[in-house]
Amino acid sequence: MLTFQGFKAGMRRMAGVALFGVPFGFAFGAGAVEAGLSIAQTVAMSTIVHAGASQFAMLELWRQPLPLLSIAVVVLAVNARHIIFGAALAPLLNALPLRHRLLSALWLSDANFADMQAARQSGSRDLGILVGGGFVMWLSWVSSTALGALVGGSEKDLSRFGIDVVMAAFFVAVIATPARRIENLLPIGAAALVSVATLSLLPHGWNVIAGALAGGIAGVIRER
Repeated sequence: MLTFQGFKAGMRRMAGVALFGVPFGFAFGAGAVEAGLSIAQTVAMSTIVHAGASQFAMLELWRQPLPLLSIAVVVLAVNARHIIFGAALAPLLNALPLRHRLLSALWLSDANFADMQAARQSGSRDLGILVGGGFVMWLSWVSSTALGALVGGSEKDLSRFGIDVVMAAFFVAVIATPARRIENLLPIGAAALVSVATLSLLPHGWNVIAGALAGGIAGVIRER
C-alpha cells in the first residue's frame, strides 16, 4: 500500500539524513556553474536526474564538444545499483497501480531504500515511507543545488570554499566502507588499476567505464 500517513512518516524519518546532503548539493550547484552550465540548467538537472554521484561524475566529462555517449554510459554505470533496488522492492511495488509504482521509483535513492528495508523488517508494507523519504531527500538536493548555483554564479574564486576537492572527497567517502572488507579489495584494486592504466589510452571518461567493468568481472570471479 501507499498511504499519506506513510508519506509523512517517511519525511520525518529521512529529514535528518537529508540535511547531510546539503553540502554536496551546494558543491554540485557551484561546480556545475563553474563548468559552464547556467543556473537554470543546473537546477533542472538536479530536479530531473536527482542522482548525486552520477551528476558529479557527469561534471568531470562536461566539456565541449560534449561526449554524450561517454556521459550516458557513465551515468548508467553509476546508477546501475537501482536495478537491484527495484528488484528488492518488486514484491511491494508490483502490487501497486502503475502510477504509484512510477511515483515510488521516481524518488528512489540509496538512503530511502535502506530506510524502507528497515521499515519492512519492522513489519511495514507502506511504500509511502519510501516516497516520503525520497521526496524530502529530493527537496533538500534541489534547494541546496540552487543555492550553490546562485553562489557559484556570483563568486569567482570557488576554490576558497573547497569546491574543487568535494567530488574527490565524495567518492573517497563512498568507497571507504566497502574497502574495509578484505573480500572487496580484489574488485576495488582491479577497478583502480585498469582505470589508471587506461587513462591515457582511451577517450576521456572511458577509463572509468573500463575500470568499472574490470571491477565487476573481478567481483564475479571472487564470488565463484
